[in-house]
Amino acid sequence: MFEAQGLMVFYENMLALNNVSLSCGEGQIIGVFGANSAGKSTLMYTLSGIMLDIARKEEMAGGERITIRGSIRYQGREIMEHKPAQRARAGIILCPERRRIFPESSVLENLKIGAYLASRQQARETLEYVFRIFPPLARIKNRLGGFLSGGEQQMLAIGRALMAQPRLLLLDEPLLGLSPAIQYWLAKAIREIRDQRGTSIIVAEQYARPIMPIIDYGYILENGSAVVEGTREELMDNPDVRAAYFGT
Repeated sequence: MFEAQGLMVFYENMLALNNVSLSCGEGQIIGVFGANSAGKSTLMYTLSGIMLDIARKEEMAGGERITIRGSIRYQGREIMEHKPAQRARAGIILCPERRRIFPESSVLENLKIGAYLASRQQARETLEYVFRIFPPLARIKNRLGGFLSGGEQQMLAIGRALMAQPRLLLLDEPLLGLSPAIQYWLAKAIREIRDQRGTSIIVAEQYARPIMPIIDYGYILENGSAVVEGTREELMDNPDVRAAYFGT
């Protein structure tokens, strides 16, 4: 369904992604794990096409030169040169790091903003689904986004992404800054989204402990390179991975 090969991203003379390859099959959950500055967000921006926009804006402003190389194929087509909007219309939707909801809009308004690619029927059905999988949002649907807790904001960010009808959902650090209890609850919700809607998911995360049990396959990034990859079982049985992410 989705395959990236040899992705490389240079910021001037700094190598941010170094020959990274990954794939995500239909209905799979793929994990990308790494510490801060490992290259996770750069990878997600590259997969979603946002890195193309960042590079163009830097060039227009006379800022640092960003070079992007490699191949991304989606449903058998090469999309490396496709803009973010083209990828979104094809079903590749990014839920960005740090939520980035609209704080002065209500929960319901934020969700409706996310439905820009949906038909009325799709928007209505998906809104009902979001409220089922994230019940707290239904109770606070008229509250402004800026008055939500961190966990509620993350539910809203994922719900807004679902409103855009993703076939491939990219989740960038969805557990950032949340309590362990909320982290595990959100990990369960991510698995339910895959199981109930058939959505393929790539999740980039620093906190591997809650996410590792729900993935089908995973990659470990260090300094922009994929240094380890394997199935959930292979990663959890790897002593280096266990030491780095589980403290055992």
